[in-house]
Amino acid sequence: MSVTSVVGLQWGDEAKGKIVDLLTEQHDVVVRYQGGNNAGHTVRFAGKTYKLSLLPAGILREGITSVIASGVVINPKALLAEIDSIASQNGAMKGNLWISDRAHVIFPYHMQEEAVLEKRRKGEAIGTTMRGIGTCYRDKAGRTHAIRMGDLYYPENLKRHLAEIVDDKNLIIRALDPEAQPLDATAIFDEYQNYAAKLKPMVTDTNTLLHKALRDKKRILFEGAQGSLLDIDHGTFPYVTSSNSSGCGIHSGSGVPERVIDRMIGVVKAYTTRVGGGPFPTELDNEIGQHIRDVGHEYGTVTGRPRRCGWFDAVATGFGARISGVDCIAVMLLDVLSQLDEVMICDAYEIDGERTTDFPSHVSELAKAKPVLRKMPGWKTDITNVTRPGDLPKAARAYVDAISELLEAPVDIVSVGPDRERTIYMR
Repeated sequence: MSVTSVVGLQWGDEAKGKIVDLLTEQHDVVVRYQGGNNAGHTVRFAGKTYKLSLLPAGILREGITSVIASGVVINPKALLAEIDSIASQNGAMKGNLWISDRAHVIFPYHMQEEAVLEKRRKGEAIGTTMRGIGTCYRDKAGRTHAIRMGDLYYPENLKRHLAEIVDDKNLIIRALDPEAQPLDATAIFDEYQNYAAKLKPMVTDTNTLLHKALRDKKRILFEGAQGSLLDIDHGTFPYVTSSNSSGCGIHSGSGVPERVIDRMIGVVKAYTTRVGGGPFPTELDNEIGQHIRDVGHEYGTVTGRPRRCGWFDAVATGFGARISGVDCIAVMLLDVLSQLDEVMICDAYEIDGERTTDFPSHVSELAKAKPVLRKMPGWKTDITNVTRPGDLPKAARAYVDAISELLEAPVDIVSVGPDRERTIYMR
């Protein structure tokens, strides 16, 4: 049996999509287990670029079973649009797609409520994508306002439940914003019944499906969204996502026990990026940061927002590696640093005059952290055509080795460009 997981170790956007795409051909089933259409994977091959938000990357490969598991929150309208987009680019979806009947559903009131709450926070806004992800997860935890994919196929119960929910949501939203337009439960019901009919052939009990795949010795690949430092329980709270985006979320989001995973691959950028609010000790709010942003095309796959850029933070990333229990590392976008005279790695923090390699649990402490930087020479050489470890410039190899040393895990993969073939297998 071969069960692999790919998880980001930073604040998301680590280019996990490329690694998942590369590994898909070695697996039979690809599983997305958390998050929603706030996440984005970009996959490039055969001269085309595919932007995926809800669909697992396995959907681009023929003969692969793709699963959207129970820990995902689903906007049916966005999912159908993504399916149509892939079909228009790729002729048709290559893989079989199955959607969990336990996955929770995002409705228009989730997006409206989230927008109102973010607006009221003003300077303290978390920086959400305004796609109703957090408010849907909140309703999931609260239960009374929650609707799952399977509920869409019990129309009488759904109509009654939606009427109750929309009445409550209109009261809440109007209290927060008296100018908000009220929502119509009947219109929402009719709209979502249309979506449900289109998705019905794909909706199933994915827990049973995945355990059957395990019994049949199928090779399974778990595809994480966002990154470990955005984990709701272990990340830089409250500047986090609303799900367990570290390796800790695999079991709860899929129903598959983590002990069956043979290999946990941690994905990191060769530098650090962050979207939205929250402390960022190695942030480069200068021309170097802008250079990294421009060369690395650091703008959100889903939102288009410019990402904050900084030096590689081994303290934060090492914490992500520990909570996710990684076996090996994939270093992405190493080529982006190729034009710099020197590069830096943060290997410790200084907080209130004390040096530490422990990642703070409270954002107030993280906000005070000053990075202790290790200066390393740049390589000033185009490495995008390098395919063998021995052909990397000495300085680039030293940089990769330093990441491995600080994260206490071997680097198995180095990416030197977005396309599939721009990949170095280190061992």
